Amino acid sequence: MRSVLPALAVALPVLLAGCDLLGIEGATAVAARREAEGKAIGGACRHAARSIEACYAANRKADKAAIFAGWREMNDYMRENKIEAMPAPEPAAPAEEAGDGESGADEAPGKKPGAKPGAKPVAADGGKTGAAGKPAAAKPH
Repeated sequence: MRSVLPALAVALPVLLAGCDLLGIEGATAVAARREAEGKAIGGACRHAARSIEACYAANRKADKAAIFAGWREMNDYMRENKIEAMPAPEPAAPAEEAGDGESGADEAPGKKPGAKPGAKPVAADGGKTGAAGKPAAAKPH
């Protein structure tokens, strides 16, 4: 029994250190990671000129205290170094909605490719034909 105790005392720390090798995170590691992620989110929101409320709304799962701490730290840093906020550009409209499709396959028949949505089709002769494609009657002046 006496020879087992020293062997167990040596083996126990080695076995417990193996938990880190298996990828099992402890509670302190998880808390530290969540805190760091929250601060990064808050700092990014401040640099992108987003309000703290908008940042909370966009990141509901993140810790609000950590977001605020990161936002405040970035605010102080930007004031000290006279850094302007860099708002994110407005997202571009997808090609389907903007009418910038490269193929005219989804265009309505009789329309020119790239024509504005809602524009009336123009005949090949510049609009000198009637609705049925027949020449329009000349109007007296």
